[in-house]
Amino acid sequence: MGASGTTLVIGATGTTGSRLVSRLVAGGHRVTAASRRATAVAGAQAVRFDWDDPATFDGALGGADRVYLIPPLGSLEPAGVMLPFLKQARSAGVRRAVLLSSSAIPAGGPSTGQIHQALPGLFGKWAVLRPSWFMQNFTGDSPHAQSIRADGTVLTATGEGRVGFVDADDIASVAVHALTDTRAPNSDLIITGPQALSYGDVADILGQVLGRAVSHRPLTYEQMRDRLAPFMPAEYAALLASMDRSIAVGTEDRTTDTVQRLTGRAPGSFRAFAERELLRAEGR
Repeated sequence: MGASGTTLVIGATGTTGSRLVSRLVAGGHRVTAASRRATAVAGAQAVRFDWDDPATFDGALGGADRVYLIPPLGSLEPAGVMLPFLKQARSAGVRRAVLLSSSAIPAGGPSTGQIHQALPGLFGKWAVLRPSWFMQNFTGDSPHAQSIRADGTVLTATGEGRVGFVDADDIASVAVHALTDTRAPNSDLIITGPQALSYGDVADILGQVLGRAVSHRPLTYEQMRDRLAPFMPAEYAALLASMDRSIAVGTEDRTTDTVQRLTGRAPGSFRAFAERELLRAEGR
C-alpha cells in the first residue's frame, strides 16, 4: 500500500466505519474518526460530525487528504448536503474520496447514485463501494434479527431471489485498499460474498447454526413496506421494499471477485459469519 496522510472516516462508529477505523489504525495510518457524538476510538482522533450541521465540517476536514463517505442515514436525496461538503473537502485539501453506496444503485440512480455520478469530476482519486446486502442485517436490533428471536422467521418480499450477502468485515478490508493503495480504483466496486443465497437458504443455515427452527416467510411488496415503516421514514421503507421486489426477479443473483482481487483473500461465507456473530450474541 502507498503512504497516506490522514483519512477522515465519516460514520466512524457504524457497521463499516468502525471496522475501517480499526484496520487503518492497525496498519499505522492516521485517522480522524467522525461521528455525531465524537466518540473516542483507540488510536484515532475523534471529532464531531453531523450531516445536518455544516458547522461541523471544517473541524472534521482539518488535515485530511482522503475521506470515507457514509451518506446521511435514511436520506433519499443526500446530494443536497453531500455535494457541497465534497466541494468544501476538495478546497480543504482532500484528494481521494471513497463512497459507500449499494450494489442496487448505479451511477446516476437515486440516493447515493447522484454522488457516485459526481465523484469522478470532483477528485482525481476515487472509488464507489457497492456492496450487496450485509450479513450483519441479521444481527443486533435489525428487523430480521428481531423476528428471528421472536418467532424464528425471516420476512422478505424477495421470493426465491438470491443475494450475494457480504460480511461488513470484507467491505471494510476493501475500503482500506481503496483509500490507501498507491493506485486508486477510480471505478465502482461491486462487493459480494462467495455465494448467492436465497432467504430460504439463509434461514436453513441460521437454523443449523442456532440449533432451532428458522424459516423464510414471503411477504408482498406492500406487506414488506408496512413492516419496515416503523423503523424508518416511509419513503425509505418503500425504497427498501422495492429493492426486495427487484431481488425477486434476479437483480442481486451474482458474485464478484472484488474481495479476492483487492485484499488477496477470499470473502467470508455466510455460515462462517453466523457461527462467529450469532453464537457470540447468544453467549455460546
